[in-house]
Amino acid sequence: MDYQRLAELLFPNIDKLPADIEAQYPRRELPEGAKVTRFAPSPTGFVHFGGLFPTTVAERLAHQSGGVLYLRIEDTDAKREVPGAAEALIKTLSVYGVDFDEGAILGEDGKVCDKGAYGPYKQSKRAHIYHVFAKQLVREGKAYPCFTTEEELEELAAVNKKEEIKNTDWQAEAEKRRAEMLARREFTMEDVEAHLAAGDPFVLRILADGDPEKKTKFTDLVKGNMEIPENDEDFVLLKSDGIPTYHFAHAVDDHLMGTTHVIRGEEWLPSLAKHIQLFRYLGFKTPKYMHIAQIMRLDEAGNKKKLSKRDMGANMDDYTGMGYCPEAVCEYVMTLLNSNYEEWRMQNPDKSYREFPFNIKKMSVSGCLFDFNKLNDVSKNVISKMDAATVTARVTEWAKQFDSEFGALLESDAAYAEKIFAIGRGGKKPRKDLATWADAKPYMGFFYDELFSLECGYDEKYDRADIKAALCGFLETYDEGDDMNTWFEKIKAVGASLGYTPDMKAYKADPSAFKGNVADISMFLRLAVTGKLNSPDMYAVMQILGKARVTDRIMDMVKKI
Repeated sequence: MDYQRLAELLFPNIDKLPADIEAQYPRRELPEGAKVTRFAPSPTGFVHFGGLFPTTVAERLAHQSGGVLYLRIEDTDAKREVPGAAEALIKTLSVYGVDFDEGAILGEDGKVCDKGAYGPYKQSKRAHIYHVFAKQLVREGKAYPCFTTEEELEELAAVNKKEEIKNTDWQAEAEKRRAEMLARREFTMEDVEAHLAAGDPFVLRILADGDPEKKTKFTDLVKGNMEIPENDEDFVLLKSDGIPTYHFAHAVDDHLMGTTHVIRGEEWLPSLAKHIQLFRYLGFKTPKYMHIAQIMRLDEAGNKKKLSKRDMGANMDDYTGMGYCPEAVCEYVMTLLNSNYEEWRMQNPDKSYREFPFNIKKMSVSGCLFDFNKLNDVSKNVISKMDAATVTARVTEWAKQFDSEFGALLESDAAYAEKIFAIGRGGKKPRKDLATWADAKPYMGFFYDELFSLECGYDEKYDRADIKAALCGFLETYDEGDDMNTWFEKIKAVGASLGYTPDMKAYKADPSAFKGNVADISMFLRLAVTGKLNSPDMYAVMQILGKARVTDRIMDMVKKI
């Protein structure tokens, strides 16, 4: 076979050589040990939580080493592309602290444009580059055309789709089709000329030289030392429309863009042998690969399942609506990525998660379990460290978008809202009432008369006459000018007069000797003033509400008893 002639027949308009392209993409000038990483999503929908996972790893590895993180849009599958998805994913990732040094960015007009010297960063604009390398593979006898009709291509696509569901009948059909395709390795130059003259489409396939009985040694930075079967599949490099497959495009792009580390999900492990072979064929140095374990969740039966795109928590845009602050989500991701993160956080409570020395060796090999309860705990810690002004501003901003009535109340008197959020904030043991901004309304809504309501009534075990006497007795001596100690002493005195001891030790020693204790009296007041059995510090609550509103609420309760 005259491979030079074959290459000219298949790619008559390609007059450049790989060396010409290489000259346009010089080696990066970076410090020793600097890593170049990328996020390379397809613009087919929202950013999945599983996408934030490897992207965070890529960001940490690049920026901790003084390297580069870039964004490449892999938009070669036009049928699946969602309009605006590329723009949306850039915005979403920026919200979660992933800002790219170069690559696809949003311009002033809000559209995707390039920043950096290694573009274009959208694969749909790089077809001529792929064709240069494809033509070279043909010249070297490492790739060949496979002509087929559109109808046959559709049949093959149907077979491949059925293969995904592991149907044995279809698998047998797929093997038959593969055998037919391998038979098409045998062709003459005249055959090629006839097909081209007839306008028949072709896919370009790699001419695999692997032996599946042999193993290739490989070191994955997460999985460790591995042995994988050599690739013997003539997989497609260019589709019939001239667009490259992921396999081919990522190899060319990662080489030209200087990628040193590829971080991706472990679902790509079955393709690794193909990629190793492809880098070898192209004469490129293979980047270091990290195959990250999948994000799992527990189903209703307690079994581990992959976090699918339909599960709550999968869509990163949902976190905004649920009221999670981005810092908390990023912090939570770090707890999943490195087993020693929480220990570091305890030792460095005031540092940014970006200061954590991320370590590949501390990553989980078996997979991470997504847990909303853990996320909430992390989020409470993060929010508890914010000052009242910050919390007020963030809650107001969220509420204006997702709960306009509540947002209007907060915005009408920001100073008042800030006083509320200041309760128990600061110090070594701040309150941890908020896991999300959405928790703010049920937490502090009672401070607003428009939102005040009784969540429950008094337990039937309490004498209604005692409750009424306690409430009225409190009002008789209530003075909002009292300090906390004086205020509480008056509450204890009211309780003692009714047989509710202020001595908790005595009560625990012999509960039957008393009607109750001072905590019961406090509960009577708490329910009357806040409508809740749990609330922030009551002294602070009454100071903010003021005497008139405290008195009105207590008297309303007295009338209801």
